[in-house]
Amino acid sequence: MSEKEKVAADVERVSVPDRASLEDSSSTTPRRSTTRIELWAFYVYYIGNNGLSGFNFGPSQFQNLLFLAGYDPSKPPFTAPCGADTDCVLPYLGSVRDVNSIVLLTNGISFALQAAVLLIVGAWADYGRWRPNITIFFTILAVGVSFAWLGVEDPSKWRAGVALYILGLITYQCALTFWTAAFPGLARDLPKVQESAEKVDAGEKTADEHAAYESMERNRISNISFAVCSAGEIVVLAIMVGILKGLKSDASTENNTKAFSALIAFSGGVWLLCALPWFFLEQRRPGLALPRGASMLTIGFKQTVVAFRECLRLKQTFLYLIFYFLMGDVLNTTVTVIGTLQNSVVSYSTLQLTLLLIVGIVTQGLGIYLFWLVQKRFQIPTKTMLCFNVFWILVLTIWGLIGIHTNKFGFKHVWEIWLYQAYYGLMVCPWYAYSQTMISEVSPLPQMFLFFALFSVVGKTSAFIGPLVSSAIITASGNNDNYPFVFLFTLGAVSTVFLYLVDVEKSRKECEEFVQAEAKREAFADAP
Repeated sequence: MSEKEKVAADVERVSVPDRASLEDSSSTTPRRSTTRIELWAFYVYYIGNNGLSGFNFGPSQFQNLLFLAGYDPSKPPFTAPCGADTDCVLPYLGSVRDVNSIVLLTNGISFALQAAVLLIVGAWADYGRWRPNITIFFTILAVGVSFAWLGVEDPSKWRAGVALYILGLITYQCALTFWTAAFPGLARDLPKVQESAEKVDAGEKTADEHAAYESMERNRISNISFAVCSAGEIVVLAIMVGILKGLKSDASTENNTKAFSALIAFSGGVWLLCALPWFFLEQRRPGLALPRGASMLTIGFKQTVVAFRECLRLKQTFLYLIFYFLMGDVLNTTVTVIGTLQNSVVSYSTLQLTLLLIVGIVTQGLGIYLFWLVQKRFQIPTKTMLCFNVFWILVLTIWGLIGIHTNKFGFKHVWEIWLYQAYYGLMVCPWYAYSQTMISEVSPLPQMFLFFALFSVVGKTSAFIGPLVSSAIITASGNNDNYPFVFLFTLGAVSTVFLYLVDVEKSRKECEEFVQAEAKREAFADAP
């Protein structure tokens, strides 16, 4: 995940054009300007890569197949099917496990594989001109996985569902990662941002003023991309409702299961359609030159090691890295756990889940836009907005925590699921914008790629720890699906301490000193 860094406040000996050249091609190559049509192609891609196939309906279909293939553990194995009021288990990876535990365990495996894949190929986004091709590769692969679900419509094929579930999540996340890696260049090369940088170089504007303006522009583009995605996704979901009516998904369990696969395939087709403009309209901005002694197979490992070593020299950046690791794990796992509870509560109804998603997407777009309006109106710093957002994430874990010892509350009723979708969209979704922008607030500009790569690897690493721990907690608690919220609330509360300790002004000074020291080493050159 990528966004541009904030410019150091008073590094007078490094002009803005010089700083830009550290990211762009060689100084002899004219800088590109982001065009309006290129920016909108960037936004439209996100409508396709909205997560409906790999992140929403794919996991729901997987859990649905597990439920239909599973059995009631109070009876002899495979003699009584799972019911709404019974536990549901299946043998998986050497043990008989609750189906929700299986979903979390498989989710953890998927994120572990994602971390391994991105550790190797993630750095390729920063070097040469590889990134657009990798975005295209993972997008086409993800679309292929979406269509493959059409062959998995029977509970007996739940093992094939395991493979598609894992592949769907990996390809979705990898495509998203390489798409967002284009963001720094797009934001930096906006005509107004370039004009502002030129004014700093001419002495007509201070570096602080430019930094504040640039930060707001980054937030604006980031939030608009989420809003455009939300608007497009609503249209896609509305069409899906029509598809479900045509397939008569609520007529039988068999129809409902086939409808899941049909929706996944349809969302894959929409993704490909929305991706095509970006494939052709993106301006291929050159990245960094490959360091001496490194190869494309080893650069990811070396980059991560170097980034972590450099991060240790920047105290504020390191504090935020710890927070990002912990809170990212809390949110990813919380959403996954609630998702498994949601699927059970609505009895895996494709129509109900689609309508719920419409509510969630509408409120998501509204929430992100309202956060942005408030920030813009009152000029609120990114950290303050993020702190406010994190508070509501903790409230979400408390909501689930209450359900450990009662059936009256804790994501156990249909009305709670509807409320959750609205709550998640309004109060939680802005995390995905502000947590990324905050990375740019605490990272040095010339090594932007290095630090974003580190945060990306850290995010993927933390994302598989939570599901694995939660799966074990569910099994150890006698299949109480709300028990993971104890772990999630505790971890979330601890993580907020590290966010509170981050001082953005101190971070800017640390980054200035860091940039001046690194400039003498000429550690980073640009690709020809």
